[in-house]
Amino acid sequence: MSCRALLFSPNFPKSPPDNISALNKPGPPRSLFRVRLDSAHGSSVFRVSVSERRRNSLKVYADVKEIPESIRESVKFEADGVVLREEDLDSSIPWWEQFPKRWVIVILCFSAFLLCNMDRVNMSIAILPMSAEFNWNPATVGLIQSSFFWGYLLTQIAGGIWADTVGGKAVLGFGVVWWSIATALTPVAAKLGLPFLLVVRVFMGIGEGVAMPAMNNILSKWVPVAERSRSLALVYSGMYLGSVTGLAFSPFLIHQFGWPSVFYSFGSLGTVWFALWLNKAHSSPIEDTQLRPQEKKLLVTNCISKQPAKTIPWRLILSKPPVWALIASHFCHNWGTFILLTWMPTYYNQVLKFNLTESGLLCVLPWLTMAFSANLGGWIADTLVSRGLSVTTVRKIMQSIGFLGPAFFLTQLSHVNSPAMAVLCMACSQGTDAFSQSGLYSNHQDIAPRYSGVLLGLSNTAGVLAGVFGTAATGYILQHGSWDDVFKVSVGLYLVGTVVWNLFSTGEKIVD
Repeated sequence: MSCRALLFSPNFPKSPPDNISALNKPGPPRSLFRVRLDSAHGSSVFRVSVSERRRNSLKVYADVKEIPESIRESVKFEADGVVLREEDLDSSIPWWEQFPKRWVIVILCFSAFLLCNMDRVNMSIAILPMSAEFNWNPATVGLIQSSFFWGYLLTQIAGGIWADTVGGKAVLGFGVVWWSIATALTPVAAKLGLPFLLVVRVFMGIGEGVAMPAMNNILSKWVPVAERSRSLALVYSGMYLGSVTGLAFSPFLIHQFGWPSVFYSFGSLGTVWFALWLNKAHSSPIEDTQLRPQEKKLLVTNCISKQPAKTIPWRLILSKPPVWALIASHFCHNWGTFILLTWMPTYYNQVLKFNLTESGLLCVLPWLTMAFSANLGGWIADTLVSRGLSVTTVRKIMQSIGFLGPAFFLTQLSHVNSPAMAVLCMACSQGTDAFSQSGLYSNHQDIAPRYSGVLLGLSNTAGVLAGVFGTAATGYILQHGSWDDVFKVSVGLYLVGTVVWNLFSTGEKIVD
């Protein structure tokens, strides 16, 4: 190997060999020395010729030529020789460049999901002054709120196919830009008329619909199995914290600058994220030319999914019982989760007799609890896997907590006598629910890593339908029954999900 390099690093050794320091003194214009690089895989010997093209220019050039193996034995390292180890090279690299690139990808996905829910929940706050300004009745408000899900359902499976065949970077980048533009256009569409607003909300759902499949695809290539639960838990906690951020800042922006400011400010954040994403992200480690060799070797060795899929084997995927167990469990899980998150303010107001302000503030508590519990569950799951417990067993344990925990705390709501205890039960229900991030939400990458985007699209379609049907069914149940009946249906589905998951799920790869 031979090459020419411009040496410009400020981390150049403080005490270089004598013949290098001679460059700063009158003398020959070129210095020669030999370098041996020792590593765990052997050693390499190089002859380095260093020259300073312009005096006082602070630019030093080096011609590097590898010494042939046949004559290495004759090379003697004396005063002019330098022996380097890999750790010596690492110590000269700034800490921010040593930060694992896979966790940069995880943090960028976390921030994308943070923006995702910020842009989603802002309408739930802004709809109040908007309906007053445009004289919308409750039916129209419901139509506007539900229009998001029309687009969201359309791109679950399509987004998974696109991510698995094209790559997660392009798909997630498209999604963030698309929904950010739709968010920023919302005030303009609202002033043009209701049909324009409905179209923009559908477009926003289309953008957010590809986010989860694309994220699942890209992390299947960037995150080793031993770190999977933690990484996914962190990313999904971005959704929870996004809801907290959106609910916290939207009222302030509306009060200070008017309701359009919420959409303009939140939508503009997507451009900042997209600039970072273009610069830092790659669909897989193989495509990243700046990835450090040690990390690339770790990822190529320990990540199962490496190349994009050319075709989707639908018949094979749909013939596997664990796939149907995942779809059914996702439906059972989201039925209870969507009901609690959608109807919780009404429950606080009608049953616990909190005013609307108190109800809004208390709605933030479950999101914070879920963010904490998701990361705790991720750490526990990865620790169990690293200690030798099978991935199948870990997934079953974590999802059983995610089902049975909420079921237990919901059954206690009919027995508590104080509002404080009811709020505590709600928070604990959602907190244990978040352990599902290390259960079924991590399982797509376990059983079909190359098709994890498609698989998440399939199961999340069932999950979104559960939210739509569950929310509507709750209104019907309350019209003819009570809150206890609502909770009994959720508990029943949690128990069904527990049985199905433990009988048919697996943590092993079943589709190659």
